[in-house]
Amino acid sequence: MTGAMDAAQRDEWWLASLGRIVIWARLRVREAGTAEVLDSDGNTLVYDSEDTARAMLLDAEFVELEGLAEEDAAERGFLLDELTPPQGDDDSVLQAGMVQTLRGGNA
Repeated sequence: MTGAMDAAQRDEWWLASLGRIVIWARLRVREAGTAEVLDSDGNTLVYDSEDTARAMLLDAEFVELEGLAEEDAAERGFLLDELTPPQGDDDSVLQAGMVQTLRGGNA
């Protein structure tokens, strides 16, 4: 990671769930204060501020991965250890992993 990259943008992973299916969204905050959300369909949605983007994600019942507690994950039906955001060098690679079906269960 380069310091210049860190100063220019910050990425956060958000998730929504339906049973054992996890839907990811990436919130990217730009240096200028604008924000982009990469959704599970591969769309990049642009917002005027981080607050607006966060409000949109919350309205869509997404939660931020960073702030998710074990208890919150359990209420959704999975363990924190099961959650791994998509990884890739570009958005098209990431998009392939934006919807994940978790195996097993934590019964």
